[in-house]
Amino acid sequence: MKSILVLGGALASVAIAASTQLCNQYGYFASHGYYFNNNAWGKDAGTGYICTYVDWTDDSHVVFHADWEWAGGENNVKAFPDVGRTLNSKPIVSSLGSIQTAASWTYTGNNVRADVAYDLFTAADPNHDTSSGDYELMVWLARLGGVQPIGSKVGTATVAGHTWELWDGMNGAMRVYSFVAPTAVNSFNANIKDFFNYIAANRGFPAASQHLITAQFGTEPFTGGPATFTVSSFSLNVN
Repeated sequence: MKSILVLGGALASVAIAASTQLCNQYGYFASHGYYFNNNAWGKDAGTGYICTYVDWTDDSHVVFHADWEWAGGENNVKAFPDVGRTLNSKPIVSSLGSIQTAASWTYTGNNVRADVAYDLFTAADPNHDTSSGDYELMVWLARLGGVQPIGSKVGTATVAGHTWELWDGMNGAMRVYSFVAPTAVNSFNANIKDFFNYIAANRGFPAASQHLITAQFGTEPFTGGPATFTVSSFSLNVN
């Protein structure tokens, strides 16, 4: 982290993280209330690599990118390079005022099969392991190369100014709701609480008894590459 002197001789402190490389399977870095994880949890389903680079963190937003290439295991997720918001408490979902977020991202590469998604876990036990939950909410801003979420499509839903495909299914004992954009949304500004409100009203999600335990954003690569996923700006605040 550095301090920079700018603005016509005035002293101003600007937080900069020199690019931090995360190439280990669960490479991790935390700063300014956010954490980053290379999170190559499914790497053994194929052959390839992934590295995540933290390019900037401050109190207002973060910047990062991930380079990857994978072959084999066509329908298996290999990793979830992501940024997450550090949650000092695990609030009941129904008590939340907002989960305000903004994300701008791009993808480059060959034959990319991946999604770009928010991933949030909830659980009745606030001390539940944060790598899973009783329920999972995903908001897919892109579905590239024909990949599909868990479960089956159960309809469409208009939330946060967009119309989404709504998917519902089970990942073991965890129920997964996925809102999938029919076309890529490269710039997104919304209150994620609106998605929880929708599944509480329409899909039986018990918002009054579930704690928010994880709130993340990243990409799930299946196959393709070499590819680069770039997040030019991301912020998320839980209130």
